[in-house]
Amino acid sequence: MTIPTKSTLSRIPAGVWVLGFVSMLMDISSEMIHSLLPMFMVTTLGASAFAVGLIEGLAESTALIVKVFSGALSDYLGKRKGLAVFGYALGALTKPLFAIAPTIGIVLTARLLDRVGKGIRGAPRDALVADIAPPHLRGAAFGLRQSLDTVGAFLGPLSAVCLMLLWANDFRAVFWVAVLPGLMAVALLLFGVHEPERHEDGKRSNPIRRENLKRLGAPYWWVVGIGAVFTLARFSEAFLVLRAQQGGVPVALVPLVMVVMNLIYALSAYPFGKLSDLMSHTKLLALGLVVLIAADLVLATNDHWGVVIAGVALWGVHMGITQGLLATMVADTAPADLRGTAYGFFNLMSGIAMLIASGVAGLLWDRLGASFTFYAGAAFCVVALAGLAWQPRRAASKN
Repeated sequence: MTIPTKSTLSRIPAGVWVLGFVSMLMDISSEMIHSLLPMFMVTTLGASAFAVGLIEGLAESTALIVKVFSGALSDYLGKRKGLAVFGYALGALTKPLFAIAPTIGIVLTARLLDRVGKGIRGAPRDALVADIAPPHLRGAAFGLRQSLDTVGAFLGPLSAVCLMLLWANDFRAVFWVAVLPGLMAVALLLFGVHEPERHEDGKRSNPIRRENLKRLGAPYWWVVGIGAVFTLARFSEAFLVLRAQQGGVPVALVPLVMVVMNLIYALSAYPFGKLSDLMSHTKLLALGLVVLIAADLVLATNDHWGVVIAGVALWGVHMGITQGLLATMVADTAPADLRGTAYGFFNLMSGIAMLIASGVAGLLWDRLGASFTFYAGAAFCVVALAGLAWQPRRAASKN
């Protein structure tokens, strides 16, 4: 018997809701910039598609790699909130650098610092959600936080579109406005979230010592591997923006593709998160890959705006199915006192995969064209689907 949606939502702790709204505000800030940044780099600063892919890959992989250390530190200290506040504050304070950047080098610096902030806050925040949410509502809790996060991810580009139209494509003015919601996110986290007490037995030890890492068993490492493969199959969303620009969409309206993707993502993340509490995780992951294959094939077909919007919408469904689900699987397969470390290593492998995927996508785009890039992504998804069939027995028993 399933619990009605309203009942499930009312049972999710207030701290999870607040963390979701914190994520929403920071995503409004970040996406106001990121939805315009590929075009800003290409049209204003003269960057190539390969440079865009390399910067995006370096930035996102930096965020994911830093999560290893922040997650392990949060386990060692027994505290999550302080690290999360520091990470959000660093992200907010780097936003002005985009507005004043005269060169690609400054953009890269700003992007890396911004993503270091994301890396610092990411694993402690996810571990905090797992600490706050009861186990039987964990999928719904992660789905809710992801949905609220993604509401910000479509409000940000939508705001960017409105401001670009209002201010005649003034990229830098929009970047300045993006500072405000970032600062609001920091204030809400600082005053609105109360970290639960953790009762520790014995003295603290280094979470990444060999004996502790041995406690992260085969089911957990299988989830880590699957997460990395999924990231390889899904390169940076900057290429969705560039694909829309190829179709002749006016510069001010190009961020609408991210609005569409993130709107679909936001609407689908909670329902699929709730569904993950009731059915096989592996089957949901396979469904997510099938949807991504469809998205890649549609985007490879041509660059007409209607086709691009359809492909981007499918991309959003894929994100809604898989992202909260993978976070839930990490929580389910890791010991409670090592959750921060577990999220850290999960994101380390995904970070390396993101760097490789975005760099390769940029090279394919420059040398063989956009269509070939998306066809290659679809082919890699097929390989990932085959990998799901090789699930270890111990992992399969839980998923």
